[in-house]
Amino acid sequence: MNLYKARLYMIRYLLSESPDFDDVKIPLEEEEQRDLLRELMNIRMPEPVDGDFLKIQDEYLQAERDLRGVVDGESLPAVPGEPHISLWQGDITTLKVDAIVNAANSGMLGCFYPLHNCIDNIIHTRSGVQLRILCNEIMKEQGCEEPAGRAKITPAFNLPSRYILHTVGPIIKGEVSQKDRELLASCYRSCLRLAAENGCRSVAFCCISTGEFKFPNEPAAQIAVAAVREFLKESGGDMKVIFDVFKDKDLYIYRDILGVDG
Repeated sequence: MNLYKARLYMIRYLLSESPDFDDVKIPLEEEEQRDLLRELMNIRMPEPVDGDFLKIQDEYLQAERDLRGVVDGESLPAVPGEPHISLWQGDITTLKVDAIVNAANSGMLGCFYPLHNCIDNIIHTRSGVQLRILCNEIMKEQGCEEPAGRAKITPAFNLPSRYILHTVGPIIKGEVSQKDRELLASCYRSCLRLAAENGCRSVAFCCISTGEFKFPNEPAAQIAVAAVREFLKESGGDMKVIFDVFKDKDLYIYRDILGVDG
């Protein structure tokens, strides 16, 4: 099944799940179809899904992944003087590493806002609907929301990485407190420990809490680098850690902290 037919199949399947969508028309333009599919995936509740849908979805998402291009994270150049740390600007969902880090919310089910540009939304969309289903099972077993500073691990499903590390960073509503700083550092330590426990040799971090959660970018980067350096020193430095930035602002901040020339 080609991408066009697979996309239409998926849209029709997701529309058929609720009578609320009876009046929704499938657009003719490819980009509008992509947006509609993503919207439907974003708002879909973590209910069981047909095996045929999953097969077609996985083939579609993997083909889309390959079209975007996959970046070998372990081949990225190291920061001068720090052989186990790399800095890279780009889309974290294109990185082939053992684990990528998702800046999650306390519900741990992904972002339900259609077409929202947060990393949680992008990761869940490109991983597939089974990620939300699995996260729901994990959270039901836990019986409460995920506290800030901890981490959970799941398969990455249709992403090029093996795993996703989900962590909830602190939400800043005023001045950054010492507790906020400690919680953010704990996010990095928790992810690194969980990665090591699961045999990961490479981990890519996003800029945790600096988006919707409004942690100031520069102190967040300082905390991230300090936590990673401390972990690598204590663990013997076998793991490769990638600081993956998306915005130019964060790139300049991390370059300055890590001593990387532009």
